[in-house]
Amino acid sequence: MTTAREVLARCDALAACSDHPDHLERAHLTPALAAAHRLVEGWMTTAGLRTWRDQAGNLCGRVEGREPGLPALLLGSHLDTVPDAGRYDGMLGVLMALAVVERLGDEVATWPCALEVVAFSDEEGARFGTALLGSRALAGTWDPAWWDLRDASGTTLAQAARDFGLDPTLIATAARTSDELVGYLEAHIEQGPLLEEADRSLGVVTSIAGARRFRVEVVGEARHAGGTPYPRRRDALVGAAEAIVLVERTVRDSGAIATVGQLAVEPGAVNVIPGRAVFSVDLRAVDDDERDAMRTTLLTGIEALCTARGLGVHVTDLYEAPATPCAGRLRAALRAGVVATGDTDPMDLWSRAGHDGMAVSAVTDVGMLFVRCHDGISHHPAEAVREVDVAAGLDAFTTAVRAVATDARTGRAAPSAPVGAPA
Repeated sequence: MTTAREVLARCDALAACSDHPDHLERAHLTPALAAAHRLVEGWMTTAGLRTWRDQAGNLCGRVEGREPGLPALLLGSHLDTVPDAGRYDGMLGVLMALAVVERLGDEVATWPCALEVVAFSDEEGARFGTALLGSRALAGTWDPAWWDLRDASGTTLAQAARDFGLDPTLIATAARTSDELVGYLEAHIEQGPLLEEADRSLGVVTSIAGARRFRVEVVGEARHAGGTPYPRRRDALVGAAEAIVLVERTVRDSGAIATVGQLAVEPGAVNVIPGRAVFSVDLRAVDDDERDAMRTTLLTGIEALCTARGLGVHVTDLYEAPATPCAGRLRAALRAGVVATGDTDPMDLWSRAGHDGMAVSAVTDVGMLFVRCHDGISHHPAEAVREVDVAAGLDAFTTAVRAVATDARTGRAAPSAPVGAPA
């Protein structure tokens, strides 16, 4: 039986597959991703999975059920990383999925569905700026315009795909239909501190955050820093600073979460009053109604304080992704799996980060299991998990997979709208 220690050793081996010699960085369609594919494909083959790489660059493996060609219960996560990454975000989920298949062994051959493991090629969007490319291709929501995206060196996504051995004209073959899938289950580190604070190994995800991103432009008047008295000043930066504080003050005690990650000031001279300041807002909430209500509250407050200072405000919406509820039947199976590990009252958590399940939900039901990570740290080399938590996760995930796959009522609800969001 594959152990948590073996899973963690495989995570260590994958961490050596990097595009950068000094830190872990594995971007979409790079030599490092190809090296990671070779490792994981080897483990899949040894475990008895039939393997292939689809035309989006996703690595897939399959074990048949009681007869060939049955719909599949899909397990997986992603193999790409952000720059200077940790070694568990995404990778742990892929390797836990594989370990579950190894644990189940010949039992799958008696099931009314097949079992598949997918290692998505691009969840983070670090290379081409558009996330979930792998899972959106699988879900059949690929946008042909993405082939023209360019990385920092000017290479198009289409050229990178060809260099990787893929054929962009065949991207449609990566898509699955709802009739081909039973559901999608993913194990993932929490990327937050709530499980650790509660001293729990595992949590059941209720939904993946609905996100909106917008740009706020505050317009004032650039004038001489020494010659303009305060009553005559229309300082865009001071207005933007007040607005940023308002964002934090308004959101921090709500159920939503917001981040100002970018701020630009013009003209940017030390002796000139700023005439223009632009900042970004990343807003997330458990559901779309709460997210949109908070957006309205924030913009009403920002406009009021800027008006009081004689400043103009212009808002540009940049991005929107609907919240993705996890399917009740899959949540129930995961809860039962966690209960079987000895946690009689599993924690329910909503995911503030985006995941491949957001895209996969366009074609089948999704469910997620969170595994405790140290201090909630992620997207950083200090990312860490404990062997005991991974062991509990393997037990819970195996129990859940068996329950979903062998349920006589196995099926899926109507798909959600196609979505996608960076993590």
